[in-house]
Amino acid sequence: MIAVVRYDAGNVLSVVNALRRCGVEEFELTSDPEVIKNADKVILPGVGDASVALSSLRSLGLDAVISSLTCPVLGICVGMQVLCRHCEEGDVDGLGIFDTEVSRFNLEDPGLKIPHMGWNQLKDMRTPLFKGLPDGSYVYFVHSFRAELSRDTIATTVYGSPFSAALAKDNFFGTQFHPEKSGPSGALIIKNFLAL
Repeated sequence: MIAVVRYDAGNVLSVVNALRRCGVEEFELTSDPEVIKNADKVILPGVGDASVALSSLRSLGLDAVISSLTCPVLGICVGMQVLCRHCEEGDVDGLGIFDTEVSRFNLEDPGLKIPHMGWNQLKDMRTPLFKGLPDGSYVYFVHSFRAELSRDTIATTVYGSPFSAALAKDNFFGTQFHPEKSGPSGALIIKNFLAL
């Protein structure tokens, strides 16, 4: 069973719809720690403010639960950011799964706007999460903060400068982009995650 974590961080319905489009019938939208602990896969969606998302996870007691998981976990957008060491947004410590900082875009090009919103290419992809996906595939981003490049980076993209489009460590994966809104490329990434 797949658990989609409900913690008032938005983006839940688009993830649920993406799972249905991928033919998944057994999933549960939940904030129940026991359901999450016993899931085969866990998806941590999220949009909005990372500090608010972390506060919500902590108030529900889900921070420790998620950190202790041994099944495959996928954090999406803010769901990825909260898995990082520190988030500049709200100046809060994350769960520390990924050893990197999340900071606001510092753009020198006046033609580039914040938030970064639109389609960008993935480069330097590795891990089974991207199996079958051609280098340079486009995925959809919408965010104002991004994870720095680190040893946990498994895909990059460029908006002003390079940053982590995706991260992985052990059983944890994260995408700054929204696979559920990224057409066939995103659907393949979701299917690859479900096959882990």
